[in-house]
Parts: sequence; structure tokens; C-alpha cells
Amino acid sequence: MMAAVEPLQPEAESQAHLREMVVRGARVRVSMQGEGEPLLLIMGIGASLDMWAPFERAMVARGYQVIAFDLPGAGASKPLFPPRRMRGLARIAVGVLDALEIGQASVLGVSFGGAVAQEVGHVAPERVRRLILAATAPGLGGLPGDPRALMHMLTPLRYWSPNYARRIAGTLYGGRAREAPDDQANVALRFMRPPSLYGYLTQMYAISGWTSLLWLHRLKPQTLVLAGNDDPIIPLFNGKMIAAVAPNATLEVIDGGGHLFLLDQTDEVADIVDTFLAD
Repeated sequence: MMAAVEPLQPEAESQAHLREMVVRGARVRVSMQGEGEPLLLIMGIGASLDMWAPFERAMVARGYQVIAFDLPGAGASKPLFPPRRMRGLARIAVGVLDALEIGQASVLGVSFGGAVAQEVGHVAPERVRRLILAATAPGLGGLPGDPRALMHMLTPLRYWSPNYARRIAGTLYGGRAREAPDDQANVALRFMRPPSLYGYLTQMYAISGWTSLLWLHRLKPQTLVLAGNDDPIIPLFNGKMIAAVAPNATLEVIDGGGHLFLLDQTDEVADIVDTFLAD
């Protein structure tokens, strides 16, 4: 299906790199900036593309054209009814590339977005130059996270309440959030476009029962797996599993990295990604 590009509301039009598209039945907000090799970013559950800002700046500075979009149900992208499963979300991601007339891009997904990125590499490997999977898991069959952290993942309250987000930051995210929860919980980008309860539940539905282990051994793109060794949501074992099963994958462990190492250690991770893409 062809994608229609429509103007944003006036408050967003001042940012020239933002646009709204209708892609495969989903109305999604898309950000595009920089010049060079295209890099498509896919954010985690409930989170808007605004949270990519520090990493976007780092990759643009390294000479990449960075594309990010709000998955349906997050940010400024309306949830779908009926909601899509993971493969449907992956096809929307490919549809964004179609709409922008980008034949091939490297794809980076974090957490929930890493599961979507795995599906993109599976259903459309010819569209993926390189694949980067950050703080993510293969779904069913992987090692579950800390039950205390997973309990906090059941609702989007951390996107609605700064006080709650501050209180649970160390338990939920690990890494630097253990020592400096205010640095994590008060990131203004987190609260700019919180998801609705229904939108969040559609993403929970998308990943429920999902696994990549049935086909991960056939994943074709060259893949970099990034995993923190202090991630309560996605234990390091999951990154090791993906790197062991996917035939063209390598693992890079972020020392002291929690679930948000892309935000905590942005320049370090951007250098690792840049080296991988430039190889």
C-alpha cells in the first residue's frame, strides 16, 4: 500500500524534519535528519521517538541520516484497532522506508523495538544493510527479567508520573539509574508524549506469545547485539542467546550498562555502532 504524507499540526510544523504518514493503515509520526547512510531507529514499548534525541544527535554527528518513528500506540502515532502483532509492526517499519523511498537502511531497535527489528530482518532482509539489536530478547524461550522490574512494565505509569518513575528507576532500569535515579526519571523527553493505556496495551498484545527462536537461526543480516550486564528487564543471557543462534551476529557487552545504556552511555554506544556500520 502506498503511504500518504500529510502535514502535522501547527505546533509540530516548526520542526522541519517531522512529518506524519499513513503507512499500511497506520498513521505514524516520522523524524528524519542528517545526511549519509540511512539508519532506522525503533524505540521501546510505550516510548516516543523524542527519547531518541541524544542518540540521534550522536549519529548525525557521525555522518548518518537518522530516521525514527512512533510505533502505533506510542508518541504521536495513534493506536490501531484491531492492533497488529509483531510482524505487522515490522511491516509498518518497512513501509516507512517505502514512503521515504529508501531502498535499504541499517536498522537499530531497542528493547521492544529490538523485537520489531528482528522481525524486519526476518521478513525483509533485503531491506536491511546491517541490524543492531540493543537491550532486547528473543521473546518466549529467553530468560525473563527480574520479577520486580517486570511488574513495573505492566502499566505505562512510568510515562505519566515523574515521582513514580524516579522511585522505581533503579529497580526497573539498573545501570546508572541505581546511583542517579533523578537523571533517569526526570528526562523531560520521557514525559513529552506519554502513551494512552489502550495504546500501551496494544503493544503488550503485539509481543505477547512472540518468539524469534523459531527462525533466528536463519536471520540473514549482519547483526550487532548490544547488551548491558546490569539490565533487570533484559538479562545479559538473552543477548548471548541471540548472538549464539543468529548466524551473522556478534555480541558487545556494555559494562555497567542498564536497560537505558543508549541514553546513559550515548557516545560510547554511538562509537560502537559507528564502527560496526563502517566496517
